[in-house]
Amino acid sequence: MTQDLPHDLPARLCDAVDAAFDRQIAFLAELTSHPSTRGHEQSAQNFMAAELEARGYEIDRWQIDLAEIRHLPGFSPVLGPYEDAVNVVGQHRARTQKGRSLILNGHIDVVPAGPLDMWDSPPFAPEVKDGWLYGRGGGDMKAGLSSNLFALDALTSLGLAPAADVFFQSVVEEECTGNGALACLARGYTADAALIPEPFSEHLVTAQLGVIWFQVHLKGLPTHVAYAGSGANAIEAAFPLIHALHEMEHRWNAAENRPDDFAHMDHALNLNIGKIEGGDWTSSVPAWSVFHVRMAIFPGQSIEAAKAEIEQVILDAARENAFLRNSLPEIVYHGFHAEGYALSQDSSAKAASAISALDRAHLSATGETLDRAAITATTDARFFGLYADTPALVYGPHAEAIHGFNERVDLESLRRVTKATALFIADWCGVETI
Repeated sequence: MTQDLPHDLPARLCDAVDAAFDRQIAFLAELTSHPSTRGHEQSAQNFMAAELEARGYEIDRWQIDLAEIRHLPGFSPVLGPYEDAVNVVGQHRARTQKGRSLILNGHIDVVPAGPLDMWDSPPFAPEVKDGWLYGRGGGDMKAGLSSNLFALDALTSLGLAPAADVFFQSVVEEECTGNGALACLARGYTADAALIPEPFSEHLVTAQLGVIWFQVHLKGLPTHVAYAGSGANAIEAAFPLIHALHEMEHRWNAAENRPDDFAHMDHALNLNIGKIEGGDWTSSVPAWSVFHVRMAIFPGQSIEAAKAEIEQVILDAARENAFLRNSLPEIVYHGFHAEGYALSQDSSAKAASAISALDRAHLSATGETLDRAAITATTDARFFGLYADTPALVYGPHAEAIHGFNERVDLESLRRVTKATALFIADWCGVETI
């Protein structure tokens, strides 16, 4: 802790987190019960705004306007409407302004639950069992939203507040574009550091991949299945294109292409065919198909260069098909246009100071040194680190089966992260009396 803070403050903050932890679990269960998949985040955001308002924070709630962010670096294209894309920010304005400002960011949106009969218990009826909370989004990342909020509560319970401005952000769109975090930047929310408690097992994330989403649209030649030889099957035509994309994936993962943070990983970049649809009738050769692709890129890898190679790979494979060469696929970009981000490459004094503060906080809360990890996913950290000159610390609890069935978060890990977050806020921002 910084020298001007009371020597007993770490212990008192940890005790305050313990005293409120049953309430924190109840809060997390309630938040997880809101099925906040894309387009359905409103009830969860209502709950979050009410909780922030009850604590006395100034609430800023707004609908994302694509016209305000479309021109900004980091924007991801979208296909659907945005009338239901709403961010919530709770603002703490310090009286003394003697500390360093902070963004506490987390996303409210969750991925779909999938077939409900494959869950052991309903995904939006959270269950606490054997030290875990089960439910879709409980780990990714509503637990992190709870750790941010209850870390601030711990300070409040001691009659203290951060001595610098703190912006508690509950954003949408993290799971598909990141435009929610980008809209916060466009609205003017900047700070000296950002903390994002994504569920990466109490590790500090040193590097994350970028992600590109796209669709491949194919057209075939329909005919009755009895005369299938005279038609062109638009679903089967997708198979060689998918194979060619996987060959590209293998090339991109070659050792000579890996930056230092990912040098130890044989297969950091993953291509995923996440959805495929096509055809209109079982006994008709399908006239159309669309397959949806997620492809990762390394930090420093150009999105535009990656897109150019993706397009070339698809078109080259299509030209080897007798029908497709005369009816080339259409490639549509939607969702993630996300660059990779490496905190490890930020050599600024501000980044070093923020990392040191989190090191101290984690050690004080857990008795262990803070481990580092590069991850093969993306987070909203890139917006702060790449476009706002703000070191973004990704540090959250241990969770399992995120995006899968029976998603769960380790509650003792959540307790430790909440304590470390409270200590980090006190160290980074300083404290003032309420």
